Amino acid sequence: MSQSTTSQADDSPPGGGRGPLDRLFDLTGRRTSVARELRGGVTTFFAMAYIVLLNPIILGGAKDVTGATLSIPQLTTMTALSAAVATVIMGLVGNAPLALAAGLGVNAVVAFQAAPVMTWPQAMGLVVIEGLIIVVLALTGVRERIMNSIPLALKHAIAVGIGAFIALVGLYDAGFVTSSDTSPPLSLGTGGHLETWPTLVFALTLLLMIVLYVRRVPGAILVSIIAGTVAAVLIQENVSVPKGGWGVVTPDMPDKLFATPDFGLFGEVDLFGGFGRAGIITALVVLFTLVLSGFFDAMGTILGISDEAGLVGERGEVPRLGRILSVDGMSAAFGGLTSSSANTVFVESAAGVGEGARTGLANIATGLLFGVTLFLTPLAAVVPAQAAAPALVVVGALMMTQVAKVDWDDLEITIPAFLTIVLMPFTYSITTGIGMGMVSYALIKLARGKVRDVSVWLWPVVALFLVFFAIHPIEEWLDVT
Repeated sequence: MSQSTTSQADDSPPGGGRGPLDRLFDLTGRRTSVARELRGGVTTFFAMAYIVLLNPIILGGAKDVTGATLSIPQLTTMTALSAAVATVIMGLVGNAPLALAAGLGVNAVVAFQAAPVMTWPQAMGLVVIEGLIIVVLALTGVRERIMNSIPLALKHAIAVGIGAFIALVGLYDAGFVTSSDTSPPLSLGTGGHLETWPTLVFALTLLLMIVLYVRRVPGAILVSIIAGTVAAVLIQENVSVPKGGWGVVTPDMPDKLFATPDFGLFGEVDLFGGFGRAGIITALVVLFTLVLSGFFDAMGTILGISDEAGLVGERGEVPRLGRILSVDGMSAAFGGLTSSSANTVFVESAAGVGEGARTGLANIATGLLFGVTLFLTPLAAVVPAQAAAPALVVVGALMMTQVAKVDWDDLEITIPAFLTIVLMPFTYSITTGIGMGMVSYALIKLARGKVRDVSVWLWPVVALFLVFFAIHPIEEWLDVT
């Protein structure tokens, strides 16, 4: 755990005796309190609430092989329901501050790789199968053995890479950093300048959050998000901001607070129909991509956030890891059952950890808020990325402090750790960073005649990643269209 996070979250022991919540979540053992956990859970919700709006946009904007589209209101309901159930179960079973929702990247695979060659129920059927495969890997202990076989230094590198990744996510989502088809590919604001009201809100919210955090103000992250949202609403009401200037969420006060949830997509699943519609090879390629992305994205996030929360032991072990991995797999399958795409652990959980969350009690707060969102969908559209994204930048900075735990004098670790760290933000993919780190680590050990230093469980992982990186040439070789 980083020193800065420790001083912020554990500067005083929790008060009171061991009540029911303390015994259930071991609040005393993890040096936290009910208030701190609830504050962290609320912060995590605000940091990831955008998924309730973004996931329907991604899935609802795609067509399946028949030209059918999914209903946006139904997708919104299913996304919130799926996140609420998965997050609460993770809190109760895994006792970890790891919130779950429809995974970005995985939903893109479903929308743009699976749906064009099969129907929506068949695509969601593959998501269910993916989740079940991950559950089997967790229950048999294979997934846990793979995670425990990763060298401790690389686990720290994964945490650092995720820190850089979520910081870039925050900067990009807020429009503080933008992309371009011309040189350079990334730049500050608009053409290298900060000249919009939304970026001003982000900058001021970030500065406020930094000041409050370093002064150890309780709820610094949450208070800053609320202040940024209020500022955004006032600006939106009094200043002309171009359409889309705020990104996915425009901070307009809604005409109504309540909306009736539509559960029409629940259970709309065709488990094996995709293999007949798209062909066995094509369906297997999609399934392989889903499993690999879901497996390693969640693995990296679990390791990184658990490390930042101080839950990782001296040898890199995570408490209740088997349960956490099983819940992650079941949540992915549940995402398919709800047609909201596979659920996975969200890196935005780090925002709650930065606010002090250490147990599954934080998840209960986050999950309940997602449940409330089922009926308050209009209100969920008020918090813009510019108010929530600063939390990702601050927490990303805290996670970067773990870079000191990597032995940079050891070349066998230096190169794999470096590739793991930089490729996560550079490729916008946690899976790619982990994959290149694992492959380069094994290659270096092989080149230096130290094959026995590599765990037997890592070699199949390296082989799978080699297939993953070469998937397009393999598809062409197999004539998969």
